[in-house]
Amino acid sequence: MTDHASATNRRRFIKLTVAGLAAGPLANALLSESAAAVEKVSESNPTAQALGYKEDATKAPARKDPKADCANCNLYSGKPGAPDGPCVLFQGNLVSAKGWCTAWVKKA
Repeated sequence: MTDHASATNRRRFIKLTVAGLAAGPLANALLSESAAAVEKVSESNPTAQALGYKEDATKAPARKDPKADCANCNLYSGKPGAPDGPCVLFQGNLVSAKGWCTAWVKKA
């Protein structure tokens, strides 16, 4: 291989390496954003139906405590005041903070 071809290949390798290293954090940011995007559970979801989940707790006929809703359930991990958040029972999918299901456990 000639010195010119060797230098060209070395420069090309360095450019590709630098481009790859620069693109890494961007790709990571894009992937983590899409991984964070979760769906909201619908009342027609089989697990939701089995647990009697209602997006509006006031429409849950099995609810005995009028103050019980997802926002004050121990299985709910949404931020206080947020309209919805993840629930352990629904594989981290979002449930309505004003929702309710039969698995409700008072937050300690």
